[in-house]
Amino acid sequence: MKRIFTILALIAAILSVILAVLPVSNLAIFPAVVALLFGLIAFYLSKKTGSVKKIIQFIFLLTIMSLALTTYKAVFTKKEVTNTQELKKLEKESKENAIEDLEELDLDDISSE
Repeated sequence: MKRIFTILALIAAILSVILAVLPVSNLAIFPAVVALLFGLIAFYLSKKTGSVKKIIQFIFLLTIMSLALTTYKAVFTKKEVTNTQELKKLEKESKENAIEDLEELDLDDISSE
């Protein structure tokens, strides 16, 4: 039972670290909470037997690192909205180009085949 919770906590901690590094770092909170929960259960079960393994401490270290990185990125990353007029202009031009391309097509040749 202790081994299962340790493995689940390790997997969740590694997933949390991976998500904390990616641009969607806010999603790292969920596996971090799961890793903490499973880590605490594994710690409690190993405390009953009298032998606390280093892997459980490593799980807590990984989880704390991912939570710290996620918090840092959430606080210090600025989300800026750039000039949307340029994007609207490009979108309008691409629509016009698409309409021109469609008008140039000969549909009579396709229907006769």
